[in-house]
Amino acid sequence: MQEAYIVSSVRTAIGKAPRGKLRNMRSDDLGAIALKTALEKVPDLDVNQIEDVIFGCAFPEAEQGMNLGRVIAERSGLPDSVAGATVNRFCASGLQAIAMAHQAIITGQADVMVAGGAESMSLIPMGGHDMLPNPTLVAEMPQLYCTMGATAETVTQQYDISRADQDAFALRSHQRAIQAIQSGRFNDELVPVPIRETLYADGKPQVVESIVKTDEGPRSDTNLEALSKLPAVFRVGGSVTAGNSSQMSDGAAATILVSETKLKEFNLQPLARMLGFAVAGVPPEIMGIGPVVAVPKVLQQVGLRLEEIGLIELNEAFAAQSLAVIRKLGLNEEIVNVNGGAIALGHPLGCTGARVTATLLHEMKRRGIRYGLATMCVGGGMGAAAVFENLMR
Repeated sequence: MQEAYIVSSVRTAIGKAPRGKLRNMRSDDLGAIALKTALEKVPDLDVNQIEDVIFGCAFPEAEQGMNLGRVIAERSGLPDSVAGATVNRFCASGLQAIAMAHQAIITGQADVMVAGGAESMSLIPMGGHDMLPNPTLVAEMPQLYCTMGATAETVTQQYDISRADQDAFALRSHQRAIQAIQSGRFNDELVPVPIRETLYADGKPQVVESIVKTDEGPRSDTNLEALSKLPAVFRVGGSVTAGNSSQMSDGAAATILVSETKLKEFNLQPLARMLGFAVAGVPPEIMGIGPVVAVPKVLQQVGLRLEEIGLIELNEAFAAQSLAVIRKLGLNEEIVNVNGGAIALGHPLGCTGARVTATLLHEMKRRGIRYGLATMCVGGGMGAAAVFENLMR
């Protein structure tokens, strides 16, 4: 097998859905912005040699339907010879896309690949426009269609996660994200998004242009008192609130991978490489603990111990499930989501796996960390995890 190298990984600023500044931006446009910027980071790469563009999307319909990956390739101005595909593993879709691109290269099926994720939760609602569950499974296994918030409440009970601990975890996510923004730690990975809107004042249209260059989710004004007053939203007497859950969001991310042959041919600088990727299933009603089974699986695959992992991006679908995973796996909280997570930054579903990859790789480079882990729970009862090696130490 040949080696596969990541040479560029970026993500857009993340907008709040459904009323943030990116609310009218199509996910294919967001994906194209991310892809074009990722290519700008490697100007010596011949785009004619890109073989496929794989993008993850959790609800690939309506504005983000019609094979999002191919649409993004064309929207980015790539040659018609560049193919495109869309992959759906819900919250792990973006990470799955990167893994598939990696697999294509190491097996010799491709030399240059683009992978990423894009999602507009402003335009496509959670669950899609017309959810039609399988009638047999509704009768025999209704937990498969359990809402994500309800699964989080079940996790709080099974893993004894208190409301106070959830709110404290959420506050820390915001504090870390604000600190990261203020210190410029996202600058190398972040792609500004130009916005052009037609607004009406006194019945007259006015074109307003702006640039979204900062994540909209993190709040510097939140505190434990405010978080503790929020009501439970998924279960009467529950503890999962809007404040300790991930935010609905809009965004995109893109990563470019090449073989060793093309790395040398175009004299590219490798950022990192994916060492391994694993998925695993858990009961749907406690889908949040998915990383508990996926992480040991990928670590065994790559021959590493948890103690050798220097940085971890654990998607914060909910504070409850994040804490359950951290405690069950025995993760060092000081190296988990050091720049905040989805509770503060947002969770644009199909984009998130690619977003956390970009964040992880750039932070590994900044800190000189050799091994990093990206992991998340996945709707329907799954977990996904990938190990990356930093090549810029």
